[in-house]
Amino acid sequence: MDITMLQIRSPKTSKSPSSTTMARSLLLSLTLAFLFTGLVSARDWNILNQFKGLKPATTTTTTKTGVASLKGPSNLSGYCESWRVNVELHNIRDFTVVPQECVWFVQKYMTSSQYEDDVERTVDEAVLYLGKTCCEKKKCDGMDAWIFDIDDTLLSTIPYHKSSGSFGGEQLNTTKFEEWQSLGKAPAVPNMVKLFHEIRERGFKIFLVSSRKEYLRSATVENLIAAGYHGWSNLLLRGEEDEKKSITQYKADVRTWLTSLGYRVWGVMGSQWNSFAGCPVPKRTFKLPNSIYYVA
Repeated sequence: MDITMLQIRSPKTSKSPSSTTMARSLLLSLTLAFLFTGLVSARDWNILNQFKGLKPATTTTTTKTGVASLKGPSNLSGYCESWRVNVELHNIRDFTVVPQECVWFVQKYMTSSQYEDDVERTVDEAVLYLGKTCCEKKKCDGMDAWIFDIDDTLLSTIPYHKSSGSFGGEQLNTTKFEEWQSLGKAPAVPNMVKLFHEIRERGFKIFLVSSRKEYLRSATVENLIAAGYHGWSNLLLRGEEDEKKSITQYKADVRTWLTSLGYRVWGVMGSQWNSFAGCPVPKRTFKLPNSIYYVA
């Protein structure tokens, strides 16, 4: 900026000291404004950056599958965190892929210690709730039930998404995903084995209700046992007739069936909202974080 634009000149009078001082002050103020404009904004504040003291740089890398992985600038962090939280709140629904500008953020979160801490907090809340139920091993009549989903509830699919390199950036390839499930190599979701056995030891009947197809039963059972789960009452997978229904309707029908048998469903735990939707409504639900995909 030309300083002559900021000076007041008059052909008839000489430049006074006061006008020069004012011009210099104005120039200094404008210079500082230009320097700081866009650098400091309340909307750009992100608690993750405050804790780590770092802001992600803008880089684009290519995964082994040829999928571009975008790591956005710091001003994307707030947007992507907001998108992720609204997925968990069920305000954002029916998305087929994660926004490309947020794939890096979802991957970062789902593979972070923060994800594990969030799961652990959910487990802690479930344990507190268990203490308020009337079911104790010595008093239970065998009709108190608890429902778990499997994928990203008991067994983690994060290794699959790491190998595919997409983390929701591409629509889920169900054929490849089922091939991976059939290998039975999924690890346990952190903290879930302990919760599973605490619920079982309290006298609850545990029902595993999954959207996996029936032909994956053997692989699923072997995977669950290898991951540390055992002692469930029933494993319910989708048969041919169930595949004609939405996942939400299928899981609601299972709850209806259990209720008709006289079971009291004290809690349902899953990473997708389809585990809880529909009637009958369970006494309590516990949602685990998962913004990689949405299944209705």
